[in-house]
Amino acid sequence: MQVHLIDGTYELFRHFYGVPPAKNAGGHEVGAARGVVSSMLGLLEGGATHVAIATDRVIESFRNELWPGYKDGSGIDPALYSQFPLVEEALASAGFVVWPMVEYEADDALASGATMAAADSRVERVLICTPDKDLSQCVAGDRVVQLDRRQRLLRDEAGVIEKFGVPPAAIPDWLALVGDSADGFPGIRGFGAKTAAAVLARYGRIEDIPPNGNDWDVPVRGAARLADTLRKGLDDALLFRRLATLVREAPVSASADELAWRGPRDDFNLVAAVLDAPDLAPRAERLAEARRSVPSNPDVRHDR
Repeated sequence: MQVHLIDGTYELFRHFYGVPPAKNAGGHEVGAARGVVSSMLGLLEGGATHVAIATDRVIESFRNELWPGYKDGSGIDPALYSQFPLVEEALASAGFVVWPMVEYEADDALASGATMAAADSRVERVLICTPDKDLSQCVAGDRVVQLDRRQRLLRDEAGVIEKFGVPPAAIPDWLALVGDSADGFPGIRGFGAKTAAAVLARYGRIEDIPPNGNDWDVPVRGAARLADTLRKGLDDALLFRRLATLVREAPVSASADELAWRGPRDDFNLVAAVLDAPDLAPRAERLAEARRSVPSNPDVRHDR
């Protein structure tokens, strides 16, 4: 089997800013939520069988207690924020496994789900469906990969190294040095993407970088200045790495078997009506009927 893990919050943002707004009969904005549900049904129509969707029930997480500038819910368009609970309920009604995060983030759920699924020898491949660079730390060989569905770009471990200059395990260190404006931490002054990659490719971890620039055997400009800056900002760098390191023990499903899509709930017609999308329910039923018509044989895989 193949397992698809979806960043539901990213999908909601993508559809909110990528499709025209739409209000239902009650005057509530539903366009983004409707787009996400339709996109997930499209994933099933493309052959996906085992799917989980991670969402941020709230934007804040335990990381906000560690760094005051970490991203929060301020500045999010109310029309978008109002669809957070709606998309969770709509996806669950459509029959998908949803992992709503409160203490943790959706990214943590994706990392935890990838760890869970990869531990199952029956899982041929785990596809983490998000372009978020944070998730590159979860990539492993060509079995746990990252998929940008919008650009149709698949990135395995070799692809991570090609893009960032470091292996997946070093992505948190790389982000700590470079910073991540989307998550709200600045990195260490002077370290750009290429410099951070060169230093980490040589030394592996932040704490293993020599504190004296004269000891660096990496061809980067201003080694002495960078080493001094890092030495003075080492506590911040290690904190930023902690912010960038995804949790692998977030509350997700216990097994890949639980992620099998088996059809919509009985109330999906009503939910589709709330979304002002009567076509969604027939699509889901056709998919469910097609799945039921496939002979049940544990030795046959239907996700090619």
